[in-house]
Amino acid sequence: MSGDTSPQRLTPAQRAGRYAALAALIVGGFFPFIWMVLTSLKSEGELQKFPVQYLPSKLDFSNYARVFSEQPFAQFFLNSLTVSLLSTVLCIAAAVPAAYALARLNLRGRGLLMTAVVTFSMLPVVSLLVPLFRLMRGANLLNTYPALILPYAALSLPIGILTLVAFFSAIPRDLEAAAMVDGTTRVGALTRVVLPLSTPGVVTAALLVFVNSWNEFLLALSFNTKLSMRTISVGVTLYQGEFAFPWPLIAAAVVVATVPLVLLIAIFQRRFVAGLTAGGVKA
Repeated sequence: MSGDTSPQRLTPAQRAGRYAALAALIVGGFFPFIWMVLTSLKSEGELQKFPVQYLPSKLDFSNYARVFSEQPFAQFFLNSLTVSLLSTVLCIAAAVPAAYALARLNLRGRGLLMTAVVTFSMLPVVSLLVPLFRLMRGANLLNTYPALILPYAALSLPIGILTLVAFFSAIPRDLEAAAMVDGTTRVGALTRVVLPLSTPGVVTAALLVFVNSWNEFLLALSFNTKLSMRTISVGVTLYQGEFAFPWPLIAAAVVVATVPLVLLIAIFQRRFVAGLTAGGVKA
């Protein structure tokens, strides 16, 4: 006897409850950013009013002009973009062959290598600050782009490897075997077969590395102390004074710093979601 497998229809009350829960989740998730945008459009006096005035009485965009006039924010932006892009390229270039070897080759001690990757990914950055600083100082790399690019790529490498290992493992081995029967090498199978099929996974890993590099604060504060070499995460903190915190100005700087990440996620949303879901399914 076969049971009824048709989907159960929701009552109007249940449907309304689901929509309400979804709306609450969306509002709760986006509220901090929305509040930051609203704060950036207020004046100091309006922000200090009591009771709290949630919506600005008049849109004031002067804070955004001050962001670029009071500090070299465009230079901060360029520094962060350069460091994040180059560290992402370097990290992915190293993560792809490493992840492929762990996912496909019969390596001796593979489990130990995976354990080492996972362990290194959990190390707090502050525990590596002093040895990294001495290393960069000894190599005369302080106040240069490589002072941040190299540590960012190395620290994000475990995330890239773990993401790509999960994704490579989901690709059928028969596709590579067929390519190698036709005469291609193992490297050729990786570049011509595996990587094209792994685009969502590579995009996912690259976005994770880029976001980590863009948001990193401690190493950027310690290694690049010249104003012209500051990144955007450190530059945002330069707007506060010793006794004053111009929150509308700081909020405007944070909004400008967040916009590139929002645009990246919006542009690569489909591939990012596909990479997260497909990488969790193993063949």
